[in-house]
Amino acid sequence: MTKAIYLEVSEKTEAAKKAGRRVSVSGMLKFLGVSRSGYLALLHHVPSDTEKRHKAVKAKIQDIYDDSKQNYGAPKITVELRKTGEVILERTVGTYMRQMGIQCSVEQTMDDHHKRFRFQH
Repeated sequence: MTKAIYLEVSEKTEAAKKAGRRVSVSGMLKFLGVSRSGYLALLHHVPSDTEKRHKAVKAKIQDIYDDSKQNYGAPKITVELRKTGEVILERTVGTYMRQMGIQCSVEQTMDDHHKRFRFQH
């Protein structure tokens, strides 16, 4: 649930409590534009193995990132994850980092970029 929706629901709930009214689930669902079946499906949702793995890997990424004092990017974090036996691509780590809103604080200079991609003759 996004923050804006949460705030709206909280305000509506508080106003109802102050007025001495009860808050109905169906009324809130109608206000939010969510069907009852969708709400119940969300309540009874059991995370899949993939969702559990994604959450675990994201936690490991966050730990490595924090341990590196926010200096490691996707390549170094991938190496660290592989040392622990995790099978993961650098691209996946980068995607997770973007989803989590984290990035390394050390920027690559153009000289570093040119050295990395210099052709061998």
